[in-house]
Amino acid sequence: MLTHADVEAFERCLAQDGVALFPADTVYGLACDPESAVAVRRLYELKGRPASKPAAVMFFALQSALDALPEVGQRTRDVLGVLLPGALTVLLANPRERFAPACGSEPATLGLRVPVLVPPIAGLRAVRRAVLQSSANLAGEPDARTLDQVDPALRSAADLVLDGGVLPGTPSTVVDLRAYEGSGGWAVLREGAVARDALAAVLGG
Repeated sequence: MLTHADVEAFERCLAQDGVALFPADTVYGLACDPESAVAVRRLYELKGRPASKPAAVMFFALQSALDALPEVGQRTRDVLGVLLPGALTVLLANPRERFAPACGSEPATLGLRVPVLVPPIAGLRAVRRAVLQSSANLAGEPDARTLDQVDPALRSAADLVLDGGVLPGTPSTVVDLRAYEGSGGWAVLREGAVARDALAAVLGG
């Protein structure tokens, strides 16, 4: 169970360009300030992840995400209000290239996460800032369901390590909504914790 002190330490770590190892709603993740090129570069180096690959930007409340992305159209906002919070990474058009360090070689696309904050990690609701979130594994290695499953090198290199117990272990589903505002088009790019049928019930098609 994350405490108030844990959450304060998490925010302080990110504010100082640190990298935190933390429990999300799906698997353990690494987090840093998505607007800090220094922090993002360090997180990628720890994972051995190519700098060209994008990572998700996570908010701990849907309204915080919508406030940060005022250019998102109403049709898309309406479905985000149904789908999120959830175990989804939603790809959105990013014409203003917000959070560019997190977007890799595709600054015009933003991957958005708003996790379900179940009781063990509910304290994260107090975090008002956006964070870059990437799974806490070396590139190409399995996702971690428990802290013990995180590679020891990552655990020792992180500036902060938070234990949220056992997580579900299935990564988020990645759904592309970049065309949804105009045409209603969408596509699942990675199968994960949310079934395609559940998405279709909200998005149509």
